[in-house]
Amino acid sequence: MMHAQNAALFLGQIPNPKTGQGEVNLELAKLFIDQLAMIQEKTRGNLSNEEATVLRNAISNLQMAYVEVAEHVSKGGAPPPPTAEREQPTGAATASSAEEEPKSAGPISTPPSSESESKKKFTKSYGS
Repeated sequence: MMHAQNAALFLGQIPNPKTGQGEVNLELAKLFIDQLAMIQEKTRGNLSNEEATVLRNAISNLQMAYVEVAEHVSKGGAPPPPTAEREQPTGAATASSAEEEPKSAGPISTPPSSESESKKKFTKSYGS
């Protein structure tokens, strides 16, 4: 949940505790979302159904929020204001999206090496 909160913070959904203002840093938001996806992969089969659902929904909601914020930022506008729906990644999961699997646009290319091969599997792009 801490990773989900950090991702939401850097998507401007949670105000920065120091400034009280929302802040957008897509690179850091993507880092936390990717880490959640890696945690999901590494814990597959070791989580209860409820834990797996919360994790899956948090990742899915954060990925959708990332795409929305990235689209607004790329158009030169301010990021969209947070909504109750987008703040959900830090809270409980809903049953309606329990069966949805997050989708990615594909891996980001990295220099070939044995370490980068394992990282490549967990690196995703969210339309930026």
